[in-house]
Amino acid sequence: MARERPRPTHHLPGGRFRNPWPEAADDDRIRGEFRKVAWEWLTKSIPPDPQPDALPVATADMAHPRCDDAETRITWVGHATHFVQLPGLNLLTDPMWSPRASPVASVGRARFVAAAPGLEALPHVDAVLLSHDHYDHPDRPTVLRLRERFGADLPWFTPLGYKRWFASLDVRNVAELDWWEGCDLPQGYRLVATPARHWTRRTPWSTNQRLWCSWAVTSLGAAGPRLYWGADSAYASHFKEIYARLGPFDACVLPIGAYDPRWFMSASHMNPEEAVTAYEDLGRSGAFLPSHWGTFRLTFEDPLEPPVRLRAAWEARGLDEGLLHVPRHGETVQLRSGGSTSAKG
Repeated sequence: MARERPRPTHHLPGGRFRNPWPEAADDDRIRGEFRKVAWEWLTKSIPPDPQPDALPVATADMAHPRCDDAETRITWVGHATHFVQLPGLNLLTDPMWSPRASPVASVGRARFVAAAPGLEALPHVDAVLLSHDHYDHPDRPTVLRLRERFGADLPWFTPLGYKRWFASLDVRNVAELDWWEGCDLPQGYRLVATPARHWTRRTPWSTNQRLWCSWAVTSLGAAGPRLYWGADSAYASHFKEIYARLGPFDACVLPIGAYDPRWFMSASHMNPEEAVTAYEDLGRSGAFLPSHWGTFRLTFEDPLEPPVRLRAAWEARGLDEGLLHVPRHGETVQLRSGGSTSAKG
């Protein structure tokens, strides 16, 4: 009789998932304090939303149809949406072009500035990476627009538990991966679903029924680029393990926003100082690009504060200022082989 494989530590009986690290032991209890944080939202004074001119929008400089063999281009559309161009491969992350992050189009968190560039301006997309199911990440109208623009064969890569949702949108080219599972792409790259300290819920009764993840993209060739896209994560020791297994990386895209009040958000999101620590855990080399800030009002902090704190933490740690890139919405960061970089926008 074949021996049953042990259940991974992030899997729970009944098909749900959890964060397995000791520092995450209290996460479920913290997230259960939603009424307390909602009361604080109603009763405490929080910084105002930024004026539109405080978040200037750049003109993207995407390669058409693809970038050359000596460069990588990463265009920040806003929030966790990036158009990533590696030599021979165009990737899209957590595509979200709608004006609100909400199950209802007319209410919910509105963008400070429109997504840029427009979806119709994208060159060919080879594959889409999804991290988790919160409404500010997989956006139903955007998925439908991508299906219409690029066809039903556009490949989607997700954590476990998403095929049924995509099938309801007539999107069926979906590959689900567990943490540390990988998939080779015909363009000469390998995608690996890597851990994140987060959670999922798209309806009140679906908490943690789907998995969440970050992604590593590595070249199958010896000298090709290596990218880590951190998606949405609180800080934990998983960054060190990701580096040990898959590093070093030529670029790390890490979330820096939606962190206050800290007593509540520490179970879901890093603050800028923790993001710098995560970058150090990931090898302290390659470009750092921040994400998940300045797009939607999700939490209490001043929406313009995250990059200010990021730059201060970067300088305090004595890190190479030439490796830190804080793009504007719509801006393309161009990374050349050998470490030289430039921003286009």
